[in-house]
This record gives sequence, structure tokens and C-alpha cells, in this order.
Amino acid sequence: MDRSPSGDGDGSPVPAVYRGTEGKPGPVLFTLDVDGERFAIRRAAWGQDGTIYDWLSGPNKGYGFGSSATPNRSMEEHRESIRTFLAMIDPNTGYIGDD
Repeated sequence: MDRSPSGDGDGSPVPAVYRGTEGKPGPVLFTLDVDGERFAIRRAAWGQDGTIYDWLSGPNKGYGFGSSATPNRSMEEHRESIRTFLAMIDPNTGYIGDD
């Protein structure tokens, strides 16, 4: 879930799709099950702040999303980010759907 780091934005969650092309993320810090889905949580690529969420149980291998927020957040904040991402998934394709 992206939030304005300066606090001058509206703070609306906007997950960004991560397809593994933005650099190599760090090792898995932990896994988290949310609403029947499993995610691996990693620190973003070297030199970048943020968190990478790999959707391990999803239908599309290597699919997930990234957040500018640090991985050192509460479990509930991670769950909220994941639920926001899952709510945007098209059940027919397993990808974020077009509006």
C-alpha cells in the first residue's frame, strides 16, 4: 500500500504491482496468511525503501505487489495492504483488473 511519505497526500492505499523486474528484493522476512491466501514478505531491492509482497498461493507465479512502506510495520498493517491488493484482483484472471 503506497502512502505519501511526506504526509501531504490523501493517504489513500494504492498497491503497485510487482512483477520481479524492479531489482532483486531481499530474502523472505516472514510469510503471512490472509483470508486464505499466503504471501512472502521481503524488503525491497537494495538501495530502495519499501516492501515486496510475493503472492505464493496466487494463480500467477511471480505475481504480487510492492509498497513504499517499510516491512517493519505491524502485522495488521501488512494484512490491510494485502486485503487492499486482493480486493483489486479480477477473479477470472488472477491479476489486477482494468477499471
